Amino acid sequence: METVRKRVNDFSTGNIFKHILKLAVPMTVAQLITMLYNVVDRVYIGRISGPDAVGALTGVGICLPIVTIVMAFANLIGAGAAPLIAIERGRGDDEEAETLLGTAVDMLLTASVIVTALGLLFRDPMLRFLGAGDATMPYASAYITVYMSGAVFPIMALGLNSIINAQGFGKIGMITIALGAGINIILDPIFIFALNLGVRGAAVATVISQAVSALWTIWFLLGKTAAYRIKLSRMKKITSRRVRKILSLGLASFTMSATNAAVQSVCNMTLGRYGGDMYIGIMTIVISVREILTLPVQGFTHGSQPVLGFNYGAGLKTRVKTGIRYMSAVTIVYTLLAWLAAALFPRFFIGIFTSDAGLIEAGVSAMHIYFFGFCFMALQFCGQTVFTALDMPKQAVFFSLFRKIIIVVPLTLLLPLVWDPQINGVFWAEPISNLVGGAAAFTTMYFTVYKKL
Repeated sequence: METVRKRVNDFSTGNIFKHILKLAVPMTVAQLITMLYNVVDRVYIGRISGPDAVGALTGVGICLPIVTIVMAFANLIGAGAAPLIAIERGRGDDEEAETLLGTAVDMLLTASVIVTALGLLFRDPMLRFLGAGDATMPYASAYITVYMSGAVFPIMALGLNSIINAQGFGKIGMITIALGAGINIILDPIFIFALNLGVRGAAVATVISQAVSALWTIWFLLGKTAAYRIKLSRMKKITSRRVRKILSLGLASFTMSATNAAVQSVCNMTLGRYGGDMYIGIMTIVISVREILTLPVQGFTHGSQPVLGFNYGAGLKTRVKTGIRYMSAVTIVYTLLAWLAAALFPRFFIGIFTSDAGLIEAGVSAMHIYFFGFCFMALQFCGQTVFTALDMPKQAVFFSLFRKIIIVVPLTLLLPLVWDPQINGVFWAEPISNLVGGAAAFTTMYFTVYKKL
């Protein structure tokens, strides 16, 4: 009975594209819902009337790198354990897969305690470093204090949800996030406007909603439906070898999230220097639009990862190559269409987050620049997904660092010195990095992995 239960989501037979879609569709919806935690906050905060409007939106924007770092620690462990579990599923080693799950739970709980303590201890220095001025500091401090106090919930929810998806339960992963997001959407206007808590209310609503997601995820992994369950006996089998394997593979996802935070920090500081709070607010909106448009790419590549890893573990290399081809074609076509949408309807996307006429007009040019060549971003995602799914941590980590740290950060600092107007130089850093970094990652994947399968 146990073996039958664990073989339910067997990706070694049948149409591989259908297997990917079965996971990708609910995972895309789950990505959309996950994004709503932060984006809905920004939408409501952007609607705060009076003199606090720009300060509140900018204050939350300054907090984004810290929120990204919290999510990075969840990905460090969850996204590291998930591909390893998928590979062990393909090999048929159920005992090792379940032990990896127990190890991941131990690591997530430990990371939660460390992140919360450090976040609260160094709150003010971090916010000042990220560009919080006297006008925006009260809003940023109010938001991040509440969020960091409940950091255990997003870390557990996101980390364990990756493992649920690795077992092939894409719909369960979607439902897990949907519960929390629905509560967040309901609670946001109550705490922000009805109770007049402003940005602090947005953070409270987010923490409560993520707590629901975390508890639901733990409940599922304790139940009989899951292929691999949380067991105290497995948690006691934590070893340094398993910890190293999880961290080495998860380092790619952590690096990607952490480097996103670094880029956001550098952008905020550079924009504050050359354009002031208004352009930090514009970048907050542009990044929010990017998160929306990137969702299908993330969903499809994340949905591909368990399928690729399972077949790789089972030694079915032809099926792995077929999965890579499908993943690449779908994501490249989609990002071409997304680029067209951003170019034709920038006011629509910006208007989702603000009704301020000045922000909308100034944001149109930023949108056109930032999303130029958006299709090359898909190449980066495809390369990263293959490296991670096939347990190639060195390549995955290198290309995460390459695009963000080696390309984006220097360009963000240097382009304003030679660009006119200077503000545009900050926004041009992203499309240039998409082209160079995406082409490098995809080409390397093709010749060193795909051609050799």
